[in-house]
Amino acid sequence: MKKTDNLQGSLDLLVLNILFRRPRLHGYGIMSAIKDISNEILAVEEGSLYPALHRMEEAGWIRSEWVTKDTGRRARLYELTAIGKQQLASEEDRWRTVTAAVNRVLRMA
Repeated sequence: MKKTDNLQGSLDLLVLNILFRRPRLHGYGIMSAIKDISNEILAVEEGSLYPALHRMEEAGWIRSEWVTKDTGRRARLYELTAIGKQQLASEEDRWRTVTAAVNRVLRMA
């Protein structure tokens, strides 16, 4: 049985990276991108994503804009700010440090 990975601690990194590479996505687009790019190994639930997006917007890492789509439905599009790009670099450094430490422990015999 396939089990999705727990994203705790990596959600900010994933969202910031997705928005860096694909600016102006809505929440569902971010969730889909994470799922698709990870070959359905990683899944983000709405209950985790939207509070994280709100927190990142308050921190100034991302900004959002409401737009009306061709269908008449409104969507909130998110994009990275300059501060968000700096935070992405910081999150990537932290991730590399943590994964290197985990790999050292796994290689220990």
